[in-house]
Amino acid sequence: MSETGAPSSAILPPAVFAGRNYAVLGLARTGMAAIRALCDAGARVLAWDRDPDARRLAEQLAGDCSGLLRVGEIDRYSVAGFDGIVVSPGVPLNKHPVTDIARATGVAIIGDIELFAQARPLLPAHRVAGITGTNGKSTTCALLHHLLQSAGYATRLGGNIGIPVLSTSALQPNEKGPAIYVFELSSYQIDITDSLSCEAAAILNVSPDHLDRYDGSFEAYTESKVRLFGMQDARAMALVDRASLQMPPVARALSHRSPVVIEDVSLPGNPDEWPSLQGPHNRGNAAAAVAIARRFGVEEAEIEAGLKSFHGLPHRMQRVAEIGGVAFVNDSKATNPASTAPALAAYPPQDGRARIHWIVGGLPKGDTLGECEGMLDHVAAAYTIGEAGPMFTGLLEGRVPVQRSEMMGEAVRAAAAAAQPGDVVLLSPACASFDQFRDYEKRGEAFVSLVAMLAEANKTGEQEI
Repeated sequence: MSETGAPSSAILPPAVFAGRNYAVLGLARTGMAAIRALCDAGARVLAWDRDPDARRLAEQLAGDCSGLLRVGEIDRYSVAGFDGIVVSPGVPLNKHPVTDIARATGVAIIGDIELFAQARPLLPAHRVAGITGTNGKSTTCALLHHLLQSAGYATRLGGNIGIPVLSTSALQPNEKGPAIYVFELSSYQIDITDSLSCEAAAILNVSPDHLDRYDGSFEAYTESKVRLFGMQDARAMALVDRASLQMPPVARALSHRSPVVIEDVSLPGNPDEWPSLQGPHNRGNAAAAVAIARRFGVEEAEIEAGLKSFHGLPHRMQRVAEIGGVAFVNDSKATNPASTAPALAAYPPQDGRARIHWIVGGLPKGDTLGECEGMLDHVAAAYTIGEAGPMFTGLLEGRVPVQRSEMMGEAVRAAAAAAQPGDVVLLSPACASFDQFRDYEKRGEAFVSLVAMLAEANKTGEQEI
């Protein structure tokens, strides 16, 4: 995007936001970053969170905001005439009273991504890549950022990957060209964004997830993803996987455009030399990142080198250790069968022998094996944990050896004892974590810790972890 006016280091230029009024609902990382950026830009802010500790943190910030920030409840009287209600993506708009407040007052509900979009005309020259989908978003964004960064571009990650887009200053272009923002975008974030016109936008895949937010409607969930294409200029890059392209909402959105199909993207070099991108799902993630990198001018040799040097993200097919010839892989981010199936596909049988010792279970998102059904010939044994343990035991018994383990430690011990050299102990739970862990990260960290203890015990000749 070319510059309009003088470039600024502010992520929200005062020329756009000074004197405006915003309410900010939800005061975790995203909300607090929005407050700081809005106040720095001269906007007046009303902030609220139901958590009193979060409100206290906002009140502490008020002293640095020159009287622009106050903490108070958001209702139809307090926000009348405001320029927007900035909500955190986690606020369930189909159930939260803020939706009725916005409807009654005519004040738009927006998110931090929309604030960034409104700031774009006054930011230094830049481009935006927006990536969504049910699975693979984080890996694809991290890989694209790595390819751009290692090639020398000024680039930054943000969005659903855990980095609020308003938490830092504006990027400056360099000798390689315009700066490039790489945004991971959840459907929740797209729902509250109206004008983000990405120079490259990708829908990696769409499968049922988070349907409670969409009143059980898979079509509504898909329509949310597709809005990313609808905000683009028709000449911009649209990237989509072949299966999603067959879905009516996606097909309608792209009916007058020529999208790039992920499966048709050629990849440079030898995929066996990409240690953090194993498995068919990671081939798709790599193809999406490579296509966008090419679009933004990265050369083939730089792309090939970047694929080799990419280290991946924690909890996503993370190779934790190899003990006695057995690989231990942490794929805790796989919270549904659709995201676990590619992990199972990454380790096919060798010499006719299945070699995955699969740790599966947690808080279920369904009552079937889903896409994992076709990969059971890769599974040497399954170890079920958590609330979904009995369900998965019933689904798997008679098809693969199954052990009811209940707790993670027992599953790791049993899998390690049964695995042979060349096998893989794979934590890919196909479930949410909330029955036993705060989130998938804590679940993955527990697995990593258990494997570390197992490695230490192996060194000292001990038998227990």
